[in-house]
Amino acid sequence: MDANTPPRPGANTPARPGAPLSPAPGDARPAARPGARRLWSSIVGLLAAGVLAIGVNMLAERLLPRARLDLTGQHLYTLSSGTKQVLAGLKDPVTLRLFYSRRLGAAVPVYGAYADRVREMLAEYVALSNGKVRLEILDPEPFSELEDRALSLGLQGVPVDQSGEQVYFGLSGSNLVDDERSIAFLQPDRERFLEYDLTRLVYELSNPQRPVVGVLSPLPLNGDPRALMLRQPQLGQPAAVMTQLRQFFSVKDIPLDAQVIDPDVQVLVVAHPQGLAPATQYAIDQFVMRGGRLFLLVDPHSESQASRPGPTGQPPADTASSLDTLLQAWGLEAPSDKVVLDLRGAWRVRANPGDRVQAVDYVAWFNLQGDSLNHDDVSLAQLDQVTVASAGELRKKEGAAIEFTPLLTSSAESMVVDAARVRQEPNPVRLLAAFRPGQERHVIAARIRGELASAFPAGPPAPAEGQERPTDLPAHRARSDGPATVVVVNDTDLLEDRFWVRVQDFFGQQVATPFSGNGSLIANLVDTLAGSDALISLRSRGESLRPFELVEEIRRNADAEYRQTEQQLTQTLEQTERRLRELRQGTPGGTPMAPGGERNQNQTVITPEQRAEIDAARQEIVNTRRQLRAVQLELRRDIEGLETLLRIVNIALVPALLTLFAIGLAVVRARRRAAARA
Repeated sequence: MDANTPPRPGANTPARPGAPLSPAPGDARPAARPGARRLWSSIVGLLAAGVLAIGVNMLAERLLPRARLDLTGQHLYTLSSGTKQVLAGLKDPVTLRLFYSRRLGAAVPVYGAYADRVREMLAEYVALSNGKVRLEILDPEPFSELEDRALSLGLQGVPVDQSGEQVYFGLSGSNLVDDERSIAFLQPDRERFLEYDLTRLVYELSNPQRPVVGVLSPLPLNGDPRALMLRQPQLGQPAAVMTQLRQFFSVKDIPLDAQVIDPDVQVLVVAHPQGLAPATQYAIDQFVMRGGRLFLLVDPHSESQASRPGPTGQPPADTASSLDTLLQAWGLEAPSDKVVLDLRGAWRVRANPGDRVQAVDYVAWFNLQGDSLNHDDVSLAQLDQVTVASAGELRKKEGAAIEFTPLLTSSAESMVVDAARVRQEPNPVRLLAAFRPGQERHVIAARIRGELASAFPAGPPAPAEGQERPTDLPAHRARSDGPATVVVVNDTDLLEDRFWVRVQDFFGQQVATPFSGNGSLIANLVDTLAGSDALISLRSRGESLRPFELVEEIRRNADAEYRQTEQQLTQTLEQTERRLRELRQGTPGGTPMAPGGERNQNQTVITPEQRAEIDAARQEIVNTRRQLRAVQLELRRDIEGLETLLRIVNIALVPALLTLFAIGLAVVRARRRAAARA
């Protein structure tokens, strides 16, 4: 084309400066708007994010089916090492059958949610057992063969409405030899102990041979046979700790006059040995010399014995027990005339009816927590609380060649007093008012180990009157066969139900819910003495309360201060009132009445000096009562202030932190955008 030839219409020619651009006549597509492009990009991004989320969930479900994030303080939703050990040690298959009526979950939603929790945990057991645990989930319909089967396996039916229809929520297990165990009814109240109950059932099915534990005690641990005569049927029930021991061990009762301990007994539990004959003490001594394991509980004052009537119908006067003949020979001292008091963890009990405050800390009954428990010992490693009552102390004898390991120790806020102060009509107010803690801590339970000498170096003593020495009496041993192990506790009330467990009736079924770790401690110690520790970490989970320790410490200190001040001021009041009565009697009638004097109702003369003393005494009473009220006010002021602070923190702190985080994030983004524009 010649340079002088004019351009054809529609040809690409440079636009004039300032002329608007227009599409060519042959291009019919409109230009895409930027807003529409952003909209489509957002939609595609959302779809991609949804596909990615679904894909991640499917991948996680396939590759991480048992992944959990347990944020609870005690990791209650993480299977313990004891459970994993039991499941890994299974040699024969175990079949578990969960009987769950869906109607129960529909009628009571809390049971439906708990059923899901049980199924999930049982699925964990199946996955960790490498095929050794088999699970069947059954829904027993009314009047069906499954319902009959559930009843035959010992499961409990519960009416869900007025129609009388029974629903079921229990677990049954069996092994290859048709040995069966069952949990009659799974209750949400025991969710903290779910793993314990399930693993116990599996353990019992996989370990039919149990260690033999002998129990020698005058306490009615198997139930008081006089319960019906005393019209107290609850006394006829066995102690919860005995029921727990029978779940894991073969328990054999040893008579109080035994001269020989059966050779098949591996662990001997001696609780409250009161007035044992020398022949029986010799039997215990020789049991330890032959390599047997002894678990001994003595007590300066048995609250259990003191709360039950004796043969005369009244509580016995002697509530102490000791086995000094053996312990002294083995290098241990357990005084039976002293009791340990501890302010930290003291129980709140009702005060005397005439006291101004209705509740008071009873320092003779207390919970042992924190550093009072030896968590280095396997039997206490996962326990958080143990309760003792009127406990005594243990001491290693000077020069004794034994290994002395404390298990339970009082806090630094403790002291030792005469046991007589808690035996006869103990007064919690006076005990607290006279409480003067030192900095010394006192051992309440200990494990001793070493080569022990017999407490009977001359051989067996003569049998009690009317008894003959057994013909099969084992040969006397002057020393133990190698290092012997003995656990000693200077408190038998560890075994008393009211100090660690609540037993409730659930449609005729006795349900025990522990609030302290006493039962676990007893079973753990027997386990370690018998040589087994598979269930210790499991048994100790979730059994302790988690009190707010700071608030409790403030309350205890303030209450102790109030009680001590109250005792002092009460004595002042009594002296002042006594003096006031003397002043009101006035001067005998034969004495001339001084100027300004007056007469009282008895027509005796009250001098102005006496009147001034009376007024001063009255003012002192008013001031004393004002001081009592002030101290009592201080008792609540610190606690209420701390509770208010905690309430503010709980309500406002988390939202405030989130707000600050959002503001900080917005500032960071703004700075990044400004930097990008620059």
